[in-house]
Amino acid sequence: MSENRAQRAVLERLFALQDTKYRAFQSKLMPTVAPETVIGVRTPLLRNLAKELAGTAEAADFLRVLPHAYYEENNLHAFLVEKIRDYDAALAETERFLPYIDNWATCDCFSPKVFAKHKDELLMPVRRWLLSEKLYTVRYAIGMLMRHYLDADFRPEYLAWVADVQSEEYYLNMMRAWYFATALAKQPDDTLPYLTERRLDVWTHNKAIQKAVESYRIPPELKQHLREMRIRA
Repeated sequence: MSENRAQRAVLERLFALQDTKYRAFQSKLMPTVAPETVIGVRTPLLRNLAKELAGTAEAADFLRVLPHAYYEENNLHAFLVEKIRDYDAALAETERFLPYIDNWATCDCFSPKVFAKHKDELLMPVRRWLLSEKLYTVRYAIGMLMRHYLDADFRPEYLAWVADVQSEEYYLNMMRAWYFATALAKQPDDTLPYLTERRLDVWTHNKAIQKAVESYRIPPELKQHLREMRIRA
């Protein structure tokens, strides 16, 4: 099957799964995505389709087609890459795809399973992604640090990597805040100085505190301490 035919065939299947009410709901959550590029397919159905297509010639042809026109095509692309079992192949496809991610939802739902088994090797590309000029590539890198490196594989310097990211972009600083709020729950001793010593920009500092205070994983006494550290304009 040619790449164009594969793309058309996949689009037909996506439109067959369309839910127009869900499309309207999803579009409101993604103001940076043009509504006409959203078909309206629920994520479990996209994942089922990826499971069905994975490993087929149709999937291989579809993965070669970039950029895609629709939000759901990008998510399906991500879910197909997630199913690649070889680390080097999954990394290559991830790096090929990252520049085309244009919204927080696609960015945050995408995590190849094989990465969890290759955390040492993954650190080098994560460090490279953090230095990217692409907003969602940097957000993705922080997401990988949050997903894979806040537990047994944590090292304090990873906090500095995220703190050193400088941006005025809302969707990037929101991820930085989310990262530090999660780090407060998992690695409080190393994370707290970033707030007590005001090492973050004011917006990210306050947003990290807000998200931490809202978290059920933060103990009440730490929440009260965090409330006292809010920076008021």
